[in-house]
Amino acid sequence: MARPCKLAHVVYQTRRYEEMLAWYQDVFEAEIVHQDPALAFLAYDDEHHRFAFANLDALKGESKGPEPVDGQGELGVNHVAFTYASLEDLLGTYERLRDRGVMPYWPIHHGPTLSLYYQDPDGNRLELQVDALPLEEALAFMKSEAFAQNPLGVEIDPEDLLNRLRAGEPAATLLADMSGAPSGLPSAHGLT
Repeated sequence: MARPCKLAHVVYQTRRYEEMLAWYQDVFEAEIVHQDPALAFLAYDDEHHRFAFANLDALKGESKGPEPVDGQGELGVNHVAFTYASLEDLLGTYERLRDRGVMPYWPIHHGPTLSLYYQDPDGNRLELQVDALPLEEALAFMKSEAFAQNPLGVEIDPEDLLNRLRAGEPAATLLADMSGAPSGLPSAHGLT
């Protein structure tokens, strides 16, 4: 059984966007890796982002990612993310959970990570992810125009990925594949 190797990040939903960014920059001496009117990502160590912020005022009326599950509240923690050591571990966990009837509500390739989002019985959201890029490449990608055009990424089919992995396709190839990506977000992130 595979377990996460680290706690990756926390995503907050806020209506005090600039104030929250300033506070987390001050308290954690964090650097803004990407910021637009709706989303910001901050890093302070060896993770491409430890915090992300969704500006609810900017997102109002826009479709950005999946709708809240079961009436999840607006303000506060959106989700907590956990990183797995390998794609094999992440997809093995997907398979184990799938066989127990637990399915991700949002499988997506963000670019820096390949992620599966789940909801616990109380409605708390969790992201199980694997890094798709080494840290320096992930940071460069998050600062790129391609990321600015699509900071969410492209949805993926975990069942297809599991089948391709089992058929012998290399994990590195699967992690680099962003098929169906909108123009401006090339396969292999344009960085490899």
